[in-house]
Amino acid sequence: MNISAGPGSERFQSGANRYAAYLETPGGRLRSDLAFVNLHDFLPRQAEQPLRALDLGCGTGATAVRLARLGIHVTAVDCSAAMLDIAQRAALEGGVAEKIVVKHGEAAQLASLFPAGSFDVILCHNILEYVDDPGAVLRDAARALRGSSAIVSVLVRTQAGEVLKAAIQAGDLEEAENGLMAEWGEESLYGGRVRLFRNDSMQRMLKAASLALIVERGVRVLADYLPPAVSRDAEYQRILELERKLGMRPEFATVARYRQCLARRPNPVKEERE
Repeated sequence: MNISAGPGSERFQSGANRYAAYLETPGGRLRSDLAFVNLHDFLPRQAEQPLRALDLGCGTGATAVRLARLGIHVTAVDCSAAMLDIAQRAALEGGVAEKIVVKHGEAAQLASLFPAGSFDVILCHNILEYVDDPGAVLRDAARALRGSSAIVSVLVRTQAGEVLKAAIQAGDLEEAENGLMAEWGEESLYGGRVRLFRNDSMQRMLKAASLALIVERGVRVLADYLPPAVSRDAEYQRILELERKLGMRPEFATVARYRQCLARRPNPVKEERE
């Protein structure tokens, strides 16, 4: 459950199986697959020592397993013990248990969980929507990066996507209009509120955390709004390839349900020259 929240996170403790089932749906698979392929494009090159990754809010461990299969050592953190059990089983079944360490913890505790300069890759996928202070989590993530090529991958739910969901998927024009200024949406899977992000607010948050944006990608631009005649299962690969192309084009990425930002700490030498 790519969630590691603060107070109120008890709503996720009993939802492990529900979230695992969601990830098997076309929408869940698409979000995970797109986020991983976008990340893969910008992974640091292997140095003398294996890369070390932190999957913050690791959920079922699916992404951790993918990274481990690339030879990366992964620390998988989640606030849900049930989720960590699923992640541990996934590591064993995937044959990469020796490369994955699971750890119970919350995103808000990141600074106390790991020393500075611990990781080459940090994933913050769908956790900033639930924490009390997303900016603080990003600052702690920046501190935990090691080396100039280390990266943070952030995936968040967008305000624009919720507006289009209300108008196109639900046909609720009033809700769509209200959503134009909404900072919070409704979490349909677990209940409760979920923070929504505008593109400009995400950029400001990264800058405030001393992270330099490398690239932005849209995730799930149109898949949620395809007519029933299009089979999400039979046409999955075509949908994935189309979504990949749309997510790379800014004019389409701005209305995606999710937005992925990849960032790293600025190069001090480059900054001085500028």
